[in-house]
Amino acid sequence: MTTNWKKTFAIIWAGQLFSTLSSTVVGYAVIFWMSIETGSAEVLALATIATLLPQLVLGLFTGVLVDRWDRRKTMIFADLFIAMCSGIMALLFWMGETSTGYIYLLLALRSIGSAFHVPAMQASTPLIAPESQLMRVAGVNQSIFSLSTIAGPAIAALFVSTLSMTHALLFDVLGAILATISLIMVKIPNPVKKEGSEEAGAMLREFKEGFRALLHMPGLKWLFIFIVLATFFIVPVATIFPLMTLDHFNGSTYQMSLIEIVWGVGMLAGGGIMSLPRFNFNKIVLINMMYIILGLTFFFSGFLSPQGFLFFAIFTTIGGIAAAIFHGSFTVVMQTSLDPAVMGRAFSIFDTFTMMPAMIGLLLTGYIADHIGISNAFIISGGVIALIGAISFFVPSLMHLNKSENVTK
Repeated sequence: MTTNWKKTFAIIWAGQLFSTLSSTVVGYAVIFWMSIETGSAEVLALATIATLLPQLVLGLFTGVLVDRWDRRKTMIFADLFIAMCSGIMALLFWMGETSTGYIYLLLALRSIGSAFHVPAMQASTPLIAPESQLMRVAGVNQSIFSLSTIAGPAIAALFVSTLSMTHALLFDVLGAILATISLIMVKIPNPVKKEGSEEAGAMLREFKEGFRALLHMPGLKWLFIFIVLATFFIVPVATIFPLMTLDHFNGSTYQMSLIEIVWGVGMLAGGGIMSLPRFNFNKIVLINMMYIILGLTFFFSGFLSPQGFLFFAIFTTIGGIAAAIFHGSFTVVMQTSLDPAVMGRAFSIFDTFTMMPAMIGLLLTGYIADHIGISNAFIISGGVIALIGAISFFVPSLMHLNKSENVTK
């Protein structure tokens, strides 16, 4: 662990801020463009699947590779690959080739870069920062993401309405390049490799080690199960937020972006709360409470009348706060419960198995929007998510997980 960890993180954070912002702009620009051009829940669902599926499939293997490779170089090459994909997409839009097939393909390719970048970043954090500072680091990471979520929709709406998708995608190229430069300027330590890690069959063995690390502690296993169940209901509803604004509230592109902005404001507030020196609560209690709060924001949003857009914005802001605290608390639990040598594969395996059922939910998004109704989808999913949070309090091994940190180290 470096003594100048704050300086190292400051340099990394500066680059990640530009990278996250530019990627967020592209994500929202694609969503807004597709919502306006097609108005189809199925198209939005397919775009989301294209973004997530490569991470879902590759996540079974990328974590093993991340734990073997130099994590800094992995992030650098991942950022450069994402920049290349965005550059190709920008060229296609400039040429007028706006087929959804091309968009799906390039979103999937960008996702391959993220499949390596995300676990490498998550696994690098506890190797740089002291364990006592991980919650504050998670708070700053959430703040960076939140700032991007606040500014991203507004910038995306500007590109879509007054400039072009080409400009939005070139902005992403610039962000990836700046992130790469920041990573070149720092040194990130790597955990000591185990003997025999390069032998034939070692990858399969290392994958099994990562999987066992997740299931070794009973509480971590229950955390895994509950997050998988909750994600099944969260992701499809999150996908139809723009259609909720357009169809149920008869909103505009501006109001679509406003909802994404207030979600980001909520996440920024949540990240700020976690960054406070005295914010030191039981992480499992926080996770369970955030399930309940986020679920209730969905639940009550589904009962709003078409004139209730203001309350929808308020509920969305509260949901953003809950999501930030949930994600930060979960990340710290994982980082303090697992051996750094297996952390990359553990995070990637966790992400993969979490998103598997969400893919099924996304495939049903069109059916949900057309037959169940967007409002009813919010009510049903919100009720289930809140129920998961309530049930979590009655699982003893999960409630004791925060007290059992470092058992696997």
